[in-house]
Amino acid sequence: MWGYPLVILLVGGGLFFLISSGFTPFRFFFHAVDLVRGKYDNPDDPGDINHFEALSTALASTVGMGNISGVAVAIFMGGPGALFWMWMSAIVGMATKFFTCTLSIMYRGEDTQGKIQGGPMYVIREGLSSKWMPLAYLFAMAGLFGPLPIFQTNQLVQILRDFIYIPNGWVEADAAFTGNLITGIVLVGLVSLVIFGGITKIGKVASKLVPSMVVIYVVSVLFILAVHIADIPYYLGLIVTDAFTGKAVMGGAVGQLIIIGVQRAAFSNEAGIGTESLAHGASKTKEPVREGLVAMMEPAIDTLLVCTMTALAILVTGVWQSTEANGVTLTLNAFNEALPAFGTYLLIISVLTFSVSSMLSYSYYGSKCLGFLLGAERQHLYNYFYVFSIIFGAVASLDAVINLIDGMFALMAIPTVTSALLLSKKVRLASKDYFTRLKNGEFKEYLEKK
Repeated sequence: MWGYPLVILLVGGGLFFLISSGFTPFRFFFHAVDLVRGKYDNPDDPGDINHFEALSTALASTVGMGNISGVAVAIFMGGPGALFWMWMSAIVGMATKFFTCTLSIMYRGEDTQGKIQGGPMYVIREGLSSKWMPLAYLFAMAGLFGPLPIFQTNQLVQILRDFIYIPNGWVEADAAFTGNLITGIVLVGLVSLVIFGGITKIGKVASKLVPSMVVIYVVSVLFILAVHIADIPYYLGLIVTDAFTGKAVMGGAVGQLIIIGVQRAAFSNEAGIGTESLAHGASKTKEPVREGLVAMMEPAIDTLLVCTMTALAILVTGVWQSTEANGVTLTLNAFNEALPAFGTYLLIISVLTFSVSSMLSYSYYGSKCLGFLLGAERQHLYNYFYVFSIIFGAVASLDAVINLIDGMFALMAIPTVTSALLLSKKVRLASKDYFTRLKNGEFKEYLEKK
């Protein structure tokens, strides 16, 4: 699934969006910040959640285990150079999110209960001819499995098992399955309390969880980087040079290194995958371009900031060369090297909040896909399948979990990027109109009234 054609679709599509938009994601970044601050919010606009809650819901799924253990997997598989290709993917991913999330508002459609919905399947249904409908069904089918919380569960269980349960003698190393199962059952209970409340409750919980979890994690990583500040320039240089040589781990296989970087960036920030469109499609706004501007901030926060910090923490502490650890354990080794007294507990708190917040957002995505396939009156049934999958994630191997999620994300990316390319002209026209009105001061009167 993750061969060169998909990489060309994601990166090539992102480059097309970036250039054809006139580098909008960078020119209007501060206007996007004003939108997130609620400066232009109108409670009477159609939708379920405001801009900040939509951004928080999307970030709750993107700023998560992809940043803590996904980056570690990338370095384990591809070495430091993999981060460079994650950066490149994130830069073009900002433009991709601008287009896909603008479309998610522009082509919202009604579900079988008459409620307005957004997402790639509605974009295809409302914006393209009926001959493209198989793509909508492909996305919805893959969307039942791609957003499952099995990776978050797997990594949370791994860190609790290896650094809490076994060291304290709560479970034996050869009987870890029992501990994993119990943790999975507890997580089912916690997640069920929130996700059965719907997107409004998810958005409110995510908007409170996301800022605090990012602060805890970022402060911890900044301390690690401060301890090793003299090594940072060397590793920044190594990230760039290794990206074109692949000497550190890949033995010169640069092509495979690019695939790993793009793959892990897609898993981390989800640009072009389509899940972001499902969250932003529920936003309260009549201006599609505004939602695109809000969404484009996600790859910058997720990959360019948080993923880079995690990668540097792993590199400067040297744990990437001195251990065979993979996933969250590799990141944990970096925390313990720089923060030996309490590094484990800081990361466990971060992993717990990152994992649970991701689980809350992902449930919304899958339920919308089921609603599209079987009718909105049946979409609540997805939550039962969703919480049951937590058990699977708790007891399955990391390889099995990553392979399933990556495969489904690949299937979701095909209809998402294809539809955005076909409708890109509509986004460019809407952008020109919106920014002209913004420049002419059309929104000033509304702001003064507010």
